[in-house]
Amino acid sequence: MQSIRRNSASGRRMLRNAPVKAIVAAAVGLTVYGAGPFSCLAQSDPEPSLSDYLPPSEPEVSRDEWRQRIEEARRRAKEVSRERRENPELYKPIPEDPDLVATERLLRDDSLQRGDIVTTKKGMFVYQGRSDQPRRDQDFVPLAPRSVR
Repeated sequence: MQSIRRNSASGRRMLRNAPVKAIVAAAVGLTVYGAGPFSCLAQSDPEPSLSDYLPPSEPEVSRDEWRQRIEEARRRAKEVSRERRENPELYKPIPEDPDLVATERLLRDDSLQRGDIVTTKKGMFVYQGRSDQPRRDQDFVPLAPRSVR
């Protein structure tokens, strides 16, 4: 007997929830119906062509014009290659002075603090500059070598 009562009680609960379920079903149906025509329109649009991606001021290039551009680029590349072969001295890298490179590296070193000692090919130097001012060659004072007894 209890199982019958349970079934009738659950039936009453279903009847009470019926208006809510109907409203939800109607809202879902309207949403699907409203979205349906838009998705069909989007599917029927034509695929974009090359002209859609080009700026409006530049017309599409013909096959012959494209070939002419390629031939001109090849001609320029051969010209540059010939120029490099005929004048190799113009294209040699300029050797850098290692002493100048080392000096520039020291002057740009932000980790140096007053009293730091640096060693170069010219000897040992003490950094006497200030951290709030740009570095100069004069900030590096040579250390006098100690005499060995």
